[in-house]
Amino acid sequence: MGVLKVFLDKITNLADDDKIGESDPYVLFELEQDNALFDKNFGERKSSKKKDEQNPVYGETFTFADVPSLHNLVLKVKVMDDDIVGDDKVGSVDIKLDRTGLQDGPVEESWVIDNNWFSKDAQVFLRLTWSE
Repeated sequence: MGVLKVFLDKITNLADDDKIGESDPYVLFELEQDNALFDKNFGERKSSKKKDEQNPVYGETFTFADVPSLHNLVLKVKVMDDDIVGDDKVGSVDIKLDRTGLQDGPVEESWVIDNNWFSKDAQVFLRLTWSE
């Protein structure tokens, strides 16, 4: 069994989709093993919320324990906007962990969470660590 640690550093260039005020972003992490028939879910982790921030800095670590292997493991990263009525999805990315080189050591990288036509792409900056 292994442990996956996800360090959420920051997000840059979030689009401001809120009609009233700026976005209040937070991040949802879901870890699942994407199998042919039955997917296995390893839970969800949620970051703190950053009020009125288009370039939030988090500096938060999330741990997923008792993970059997990196095989077919997908980290789903969803950036959400906290709203009173209902939270909106700002952007997302699915990271296939067995293709990151994580088995060879920590991976520090940024991933595009939305593709903007008229402004810079929003990116999430993560450091991933796997230990068995």
